[in-house]
Amino acid sequence: MNRSQRIRGLLALTAVALSLYIALTVPVRLGLDLRGGTQIVLEAQPADATVTDDEATDRTVEVLRGRIDALGVAEPTIARSGDNRIVVELPGVQDPRKAADVLGRTAQLTFHQVLGTANSADDLPEPLPKQPRQHVLADESGRLLRLQAAPLTGNDVKEAVPGFDQQGGAGWHVSVDFEDSGRDNGWAHLTGQAACHPAGDPARRVAIVLDDKIISSPQVDPSVRCVSGISGGSTQITGSFSPGEARELALLINGGALPVPVETVEQRTVGPSLGAQAITASLRAAVIGTALTALFITVVYRLMGALATVALACYGLISYAALAALGATLTLPGLAGFVLAIGMAVDANVLVFERAREEYAVRHRPTARSSLAAGFRRAFSAIADSNITTLIAAGLLFFLASGPVRGFGVTLGIGVLASMLSALVITRVLAEYAAARPCVRRRPRITGIAHTGTVRDRISRSNPHLMRHPRRWLAASIAALVLAGSGIALRGLDFGIEFTGGRVIEYATATPVDPDQARAALADAGFPRAVVQTSGDNQLTVRTSRLTNAQTAEVTEAVRDLTEHAGKLRDESIGPSLGKELRRGALIALAVALGAQLIYLATRFRWLFGTAAVSALAHDVVILTGIFAWLGKPIDGVFLAALLTVIGYSVNDSVVVFDRIRELSRRDRKAPLSRISNEALLQTLPRTVNTGMGAAFILTALAVFGGDTLTDFALALLIGLAVGTYSSMFTATPLAVEIHNRTHVPRPAAGSTSGT
Repeated sequence: MNRSQRIRGLLALTAVALSLYIALTVPVRLGLDLRGGTQIVLEAQPADATVTDDEATDRTVEVLRGRIDALGVAEPTIARSGDNRIVVELPGVQDPRKAADVLGRTAQLTFHQVLGTANSADDLPEPLPKQPRQHVLADESGRLLRLQAAPLTGNDVKEAVPGFDQQGGAGWHVSVDFEDSGRDNGWAHLTGQAACHPAGDPARRVAIVLDDKIISSPQVDPSVRCVSGISGGSTQITGSFSPGEARELALLINGGALPVPVETVEQRTVGPSLGAQAITASLRAAVIGTALTALFITVVYRLMGALATVALACYGLISYAALAALGATLTLPGLAGFVLAIGMAVDANVLVFERAREEYAVRHRPTARSSLAAGFRRAFSAIADSNITTLIAAGLLFFLASGPVRGFGVTLGIGVLASMLSALVITRVLAEYAAARPCVRRRPRITGIAHTGTVRDRISRSNPHLMRHPRRWLAASIAALVLAGSGIALRGLDFGIEFTGGRVIEYATATPVDPDQARAALADAGFPRAVVQTSGDNQLTVRTSRLTNAQTAEVTEAVRDLTEHAGKLRDESIGPSLGKELRRGALIALAVALGAQLIYLATRFRWLFGTAAVSALAHDVVILTGIFAWLGKPIDGVFLAALLTVIGYSVNDSVVVFDRIRELSRRDRKAPLSRISNEALLQTLPRTVNTGMGAAFILTALAVFGGDTLTDFALALLIGLAVGTYSSMFTATPLAVEIHNRTHVPRPAAGSTSGT
């Protein structure tokens, strides 16, 4: 065993041991659908009780969403209820009272010049005409100060960051940077006016007020000159903060002030939105799908496949430990995506094993061990490029989006990194050790790579020319695109409650009602998408899409059939949990991610291939959405998770094909692109088939055994992956060939003449 093998073995052992320790000691957070959580009902309190400002309430929802993201709570549900109520559901919150306090704070931050001290709260001069009114507040020590009207507010703040002063001994503080107007005029002017007073004078102080309470009132340093003030637009808020208080203050400042004050009117524990039967069915489907995928890989690649299955188990352990360590929240779609990622993680192993087969059977390597080493070396660029493009998308989704889209970016990034570690380190350590055993060297066929394979044999016998007529493939793709787009135009999209809002009805029942029975009863009554949760004692909440009065009566009748008495506690409309700003942020993040992938692919390959890959990706999104429109399936949070998964992995197939085109082009620079592309498609087709089969086992198990909850999710992924596989071969590649043929002008051969 050489030095590099020892390093890989040590790295693999360390990663598995650390992941096992984390998995056994750190529990993973479960989402609202799997475990339930805390429900907080906030009520907006406008200045005029007779007027409800819809825009202010909607803005309040977005500010609360930003605060919850900063609190570290993943996958919350935030929706407007009625005219002026906001329902917030938080999974796995350890201190609900503190969360309610942070959410309910108005966070009105203001900066004031101190005019002097006061004897009482009423010790104020009569205001002059057109002069702002002064007011009196107590400072940190309880001393009353007269304050001028605030020239700066939280709206002038660019960013607030908590920090700890190790050298000065000031402890925890919050550094505040102002926006352009606050930096150039406001803060410099405010501190310049205070600097005109002598040291020790109360008027040399600047008061920083949060929700009508002075949290810091520092004196301006003697080095600051009168009128000039402090330039640069930065300051520090000090006040003997604890670490938690400093972080909370920075959170409130960054989140912005609530447009209207809110009051916590209700706080309680709610049960999971999915029943025990749905969760059990999903776990059963996950086990069955994973077992089928492992069996398939073992049958196809024999010993190497069995070792890859062990590596995939390590992949699952590492991913789970990473989710737990980062405090990510695991929901049912996330669990399904996690299981699917196991199937997709097969792709890197299949790439390596198929390249090893080529090295052994086509290039006639002497041993399975040398073929395996060459397979890892030659497959590395394709694995790296495909995973880096996915990581780019995951990183941009995390930094630019919010809510569940950001959570998906975290899960996707973890899955990609764990997949690379599993395939390039753990699988390699196990495979190289096994291939070096004498019993394996004597029987190379048991490795699974000492032969060409069934798919490759059939391709070799037929040797089709797939790129002879690229326009025909493009015509078929355009036809599919038009057909899917017509479904969107003619039938429209059936957006779910998360996008459109709906109705929430809460019942007080005489006896406890089993939520699984309530879901079944509502499904029989014609409301299969109703979300049912228990809350408090003997209370049941039903959330549906928009209902007529007659439909509401049917829902109530279905609930009353389950118990002796069911009285309505609340019946009101509820807004979308995926608000406008969240949707806008998600779309911006996706657009930027596509642009970044285009730039990366153009850098690694050519603009020609980058454009073709991103165009094929957009083609996949439209077709998947159009098929769901024709089928009348809902466009909801589950579909969004499936769509993001397809976007995350769809480009991988194209990258694998383009990587092979690049490799073949370097060998024969004079060969036409159509012939090279055809060879690349045929050489990568065994990998495409085997990877697709591995993912298909997982998805079929989710669709058949996962219950109604996961059927649409699995269906969307099956369609998306099938369309993605087709488009990588017969949309992206033909498009690249056609663009090349139209833009490339062949040079005349040496010694030839042109003209008449």
